[in-house]
Amino acid sequence: MRAILLAAGMGTRLRPLTLTTPKSLTVVNGKPMLEKQVEYLQEIGVEEIIVVTGYLAEKFDYLKEKYGVTLIHNDKYDVYNNIYTMYLVREYLHDTYVIDADVYLHHNFLLKDPKTSMYFSARKPEFKGEWMIHFDDNYKVTDIVVGDGDQEYILCGVSYWSEEDGKFIVEKLEEAVSGGNFKDYWWDNIVKDHIRDVNVYLQEIHPDDSYEIDSLSDLEKVNKLLEARARN
Repeated sequence: MRAILLAAGMGTRLRPLTLTTPKSLTVVNGKPMLEKQVEYLQEIGVEEIIVVTGYLAEKFDYLKEKYGVTLIHNDKYDVYNNIYTMYLVREYLHDTYVIDADVYLHHNFLLKDPKTSMYFSARKPEFKGEWMIHFDDNYKVTDIVVGDGDQEYILCGVSYWSEEDGKFIVEKLEEAVSGGNFKDYWWDNIVKDHIRDVNVYLQEIHPDDSYEIDSLSDLEKVNKLLEARARN
């Protein structure tokens, strides 16, 4: 089992912090978000960790010595969405965790031996423009819908992909990139468009297990929340 951490983005909504620090290395609760992800992965026995960099790539170099990760650079990070980032590391996409590196993991909910592909998902309050998960009685994902809602299960930036599903997704990634019409695509669009062809399940997590840090207001909100809970 391995992991791919997607850390190529510029994080413009976190400026001025991200003028000198990549979004995924923003400190939350005393530690860079990506370092916390790496440590949680290593806790469950994942040693092969691939970090895909882009913006301010040199800032990630220390991770090689500190954690033994592999760094792969996306030199088109400012041209395409993360579908191209995933395309560059497609050879690793089997029996693999995929984690958006701008997600703060508050607890280690990662499984040591997942049996199927899965989206780790929590019900989140009052959201807009998120990817909502629809599923059947067995928690098998049947559809992904982008929209607004309240207390729905949404994509939280953490997933696991089996050997079989990973190979299928790679095939579709290659088709999309070779076709050339992918500039505005996210890699999750590949799964969304072929959800009936993969065997992916919803794995429920607590709403406080993870937080997406997408803006300065997100960062301030999460830091205040964690500080308040630490005092109680």
